[in-house]
Amino acid sequence: MNIHDSLQNPETDNRLSELTLLYQFSNTMLSTIRLNKLMHLILTAITAPSSNLFERTILFLRNEKSNVLQGMLAVTRQLSEGLQIVGGHDALESRWDISDELISRQRSAEFCLQVRLTRIEIDSACPLIRHIVSERSFCHSEDILCQKCPTCHFMKPLCSGPFAAVPLIAHETTIGMVVVDNPDSGLNITCDNLHFLQLFANQAGMAIENSMLYNRIKDAHLNLKDARERLLHGERLAAIGEMAANLAHELKNPLITIGGFAGRLLKSLPDETREHQYADTIVSEVSRLEKMLAEILAFSRKPTICFCVCDLEGIIQECLASCAATFEDHNIKITFSSKAQPWKVSGDAHQLKQVFLNLILNACDAMPDGGKLLLTLERTSLGKEMIVATVEDTGGGIPEHMFQQIFNPFFTTKHHGTGLGLAIANRIILNHFGSIEAHNSGQGAVFKITLPLAK
Repeated sequence: MNIHDSLQNPETDNRLSELTLLYQFSNTMLSTIRLNKLMHLILTAITAPSSNLFERTILFLRNEKSNVLQGMLAVTRQLSEGLQIVGGHDALESRWDISDELISRQRSAEFCLQVRLTRIEIDSACPLIRHIVSERSFCHSEDILCQKCPTCHFMKPLCSGPFAAVPLIAHETTIGMVVVDNPDSGLNITCDNLHFLQLFANQAGMAIENSMLYNRIKDAHLNLKDARERLLHGERLAAIGEMAANLAHELKNPLITIGGFAGRLLKSLPDETREHQYADTIVSEVSRLEKMLAEILAFSRKPTICFCVCDLEGIIQECLASCAATFEDHNIKITFSSKAQPWKVSGDAHQLKQVFLNLILNACDAMPDGGKLLLTLERTSLGKEMIVATVEDTGGGIPEHMFQQIFNPFFTTKHHGTGLGLAIANRIILNHFGSIEAHNSGQGAVFKITLPLAK
């Protein structure tokens, strides 16, 4: 046989075509690290009319946590015609690419949606799955282990005719599985097709593994960056807190002196004079500043909790009694609902009272022209017995964009507030192994406090 005859040999042409496809595939794998696009490129290349290999391809990836093969993607020949060749027609330089529009159409196809809902347990009785995952060897529907299988819960519902499955291997570990078939023509899958598919899957497995590792490194980098930013933010807050504590301590003594003398002047001046009004303003403003400084000092200090068994219902009743005058001035109607049972929590009664006083007074500020305040106590089971205390008002609610900030220190919507009330309340509840959350419901805001029930 001369050289010209060998070049005309169909077997040689097939081998050359396979090598060309493998080389283009290798170039393609190096062109992207996006796992989603990589999966679409792999399956589209196998089913493309230009490759003339298979009519449909299904990809499963292994989920280590749940120990299942999870359906990720399925591509049919009808949806693989958009495969583009980039870099010219020279196989040594060219690669494949697909558009985002084609990726979207492939993902939204009905069969693809069916595959993505499929979960195959690796420890199941299916011999094909055991063979692929454990022995890392390919299988097809003509194998004895498939023919003798009494029932198939996985492949036959997806592939009605002849099919083949090959493992995706990386570092001697099965990370997934590729299943191919020809549903339109019903053609059998030849040994040459299987051999090429195995070569193809070896490259695909390493490419997918590299993409996953890159994504993990990227996520770890982002988490590290977030942790670093939180650490720097914490250090800045600590420095601000220390400075605020020192400043508040230095300001407190002269304020007490100013307030004392202003109070004496207020008592000695006639009520209707302008000087009396000036002195009254000084006294009220000094009182407000003293309260602000007290909150700053309370927030900057490390709290000490004296744990004992407290009656949460009694604490709320004391808070309501303390605010009775405020309710009357603001024309606010109170409803307190709780069943007749012990509401015992382990904690510091004084600090818990501070939390509920803050929430009740905030509700009063939100309803200057009157409204309704509803307080409830309920029990729930979240792994252990918990008490849920709810404070709900009809003050119009909190703007949605502020929910992420309301528990941050120094964030306030009031003209006269320090922005520390809810931050202190949140810290107290967290120190009591509970949680506090807020949302809007009906006509106002709802604050829900969850605390563990005392044994």
